[in-house]
Amino acid sequence: MTSSTHPDAGAEPTRAHATPYGYIGRKDDYLKRLRRIEGQARGLQRMVDGEEYCIDILTQVSAMTKALQSVALGLLEEHLSHCVVQAAIAGGPEAQAKVKEASDAIARLVRS
Repeated sequence: MTSSTHPDAGAEPTRAHATPYGYIGRKDDYLKRLRRIEGQARGLQRMVDGEEYCIDILTQVSAMTKALQSVALGLLEEHLSHCVVQAAIAGGPEAQAKVKEASDAIARLVRS
């Protein structure tokens, strides 16, 4: 979620958001991995356009899915160790909201 689409975008930072999000220290790594995944998506389009064998395309879809899952798990770990921990330190309803938010995100990842 970009800062412009984050629910707290434009709001005054709370103690839980007083510092950058947890993934910021590895932002370049995430961007590099996402660019690689973007290249995989373009490759898949070329495979379909070139009418390649179904199983070969599915194999590449699987590789791309695993790459996206890896990014998601890394971001989740960063969120838990930074955003959720900071909210827990602050306490109150924000802590409960961050735990629920993380739980919902985990549920979405498990269903995907």
